[in-house]
Amino acid sequence: MQVNGKVVVVTGGANGIGRALCEAFHRAGAAKVVVADLDVAGARKIAASLDGAAFKCDVAQEKDILHVIEETERLFGPIALFCSNAGIGAGFDPLSVNAGGTSDEPFARSWAIHVMAHVYAARHLVPRFKARGGGYFLNTISAAGLLSQIGSPAYSTTKHAAVGFAENLAISHRADGIKVSILCPQGVETDMLRSIPKGPQSGDGDLSPEQVAGDALKGIEQETFLILPHPQVLGYMRRKTEDYDRWIGGMAKIQAKLRDEFGK
Repeated sequence: MQVNGKVVVVTGGANGIGRALCEAFHRAGAAKVVVADLDVAGARKIAASLDGAAFKCDVAQEKDILHVIEETERLFGPIALFCSNAGIGAGFDPLSVNAGGTSDEPFARSWAIHVMAHVYAARHLVPRFKARGGGYFLNTISAAGLLSQIGSPAYSTTKHAAVGFAENLAISHRADGIKVSILCPQGVETDMLRSIPKGPQSGDGDLSPEQVAGDALKGIEQETFLILPHPQVLGYMRRKTEDYDRWIGGMAKIQAKLRDEFGK
């Protein structure tokens, strides 16, 4: 899909990967880039620089996502590409004393943002896409959804679920002309990465948001389901499936090293 002349929505668009996506789509000739974010002041600032539009949106709330969809289409025309990009870095603990945690909150909040936000977007856009003969979803997930995230069971679990939903979305609606891509980087130089303890997600180097956005744009143009800004992730996936027990053992060694480093 070419974004030139298309209406594009990006959630979490005020900062990090989301902001870089907005800028990349604008440079590629999008007719209108809609920046949706809980940080509405930041969203308006980015939108103003792109001759775009901004909406306040808490992606954990279905009504907010529906509002963005309805108002975007009322004001600017049919959405061609919806980027479900917003995410949080909650529940990170390098010591990981108990994977079950001590409360539901990190799991519940992560589930709402990392999984249900994608579900809500599909719930309200799939009927519109089907009626128009197609549409495109880009879901920003993480390499953690393909591998795991040491130090955050909530992040790892919900990102795995996000991959599962995206797969099903792509399978269920391929015949409807609906395309899906998942963006799965490792470390990216964002405020979220800086807010969590340094870990193996940065082992292959932290990419700039602009590089990740460029890879996302190429993936959309090629209609590639799995977009890997860190190509090393493909090798890790293969090792995981070739010998799951060995892979678990290797990850456990990394976990033990982190416990030693942060437990001192």
